[in-house]
Amino acid sequence: MKIPFTLFVCFTLSIKLCAQATIPEDYKLVYSQDFESTEAIHDFEMTDSKVWRISKGSNGNCLELVGKSNYKPEVRSPYNIALIKNVLLGDFIYEIRLNQNGREYGHRDLCLMFGITNASNFYYTHIASKADAHANSIFIVNDNPRKSIASERTKGTSWGAVDDWHTARAVRKVKEGGIEIYFDDMTKPIMKATDAHFKSGYLGFGSFDDTGKFDDIKVWAPTILKPKKGIFN
Repeated sequence: MKIPFTLFVCFTLSIKLCAQATIPEDYKLVYSQDFESTEAIHDFEMTDSKVWRISKGSNGNCLELVGKSNYKPEVRSPYNIALIKNVLLGDFIYEIRLNQNGREYGHRDLCLMFGITNASNFYYTHIASKADAHANSIFIVNDNPRKSIASERTKGTSWGAVDDWHTARAVRKVKEGGIEIYFDDMTKPIMKATDAHFKSGYLGFGSFDDTGKFDDIKVWAPTILKPKKGIFN
């Protein structure tokens, strides 16, 4: 039986997209967290631990950011950060479920941080409702106020209702300098950047100055590096 050309193209495209969404064979799961244990909070170093708590999510427990941290960064960058303490990586795939439960406005955001070497040197993606010079982009903090480095990005990201959950993924390829950010659709990035400043670092999440919930963290990498102690303290 001869397969119609249009069906063949669709089938081929679907295989390609599925392959892009999968984890490479040489990567292994190096960290996961579902926050079902109240001890899970000890996996993290926060800019201010008083504004984080184990809370209820859409499926069991989650980690919730409930207010603005009592923290003043040395250079303009996010206030609210929870860093995964014992996971130091070069290349990685970092996936997390997010619920932005604040009011709707242009900078309504949640963030993923990566390549964290210290409190003033890291990358982060600011996933926000409307893109501008300071929102909905990939940023570098390099001993100077955050600067957008995205080569591609969307005009904005819809968080939906205050009880909506989404899945985000950050992908880092150090040798190529590649950074890709995905949101719900793991086959098409919403942001891309190329930068080679930070070859390794810690991962984190939070918000510039909003609130939200975080759950079901999974991190894959070809190797894990030896961690050091203390970033924000």
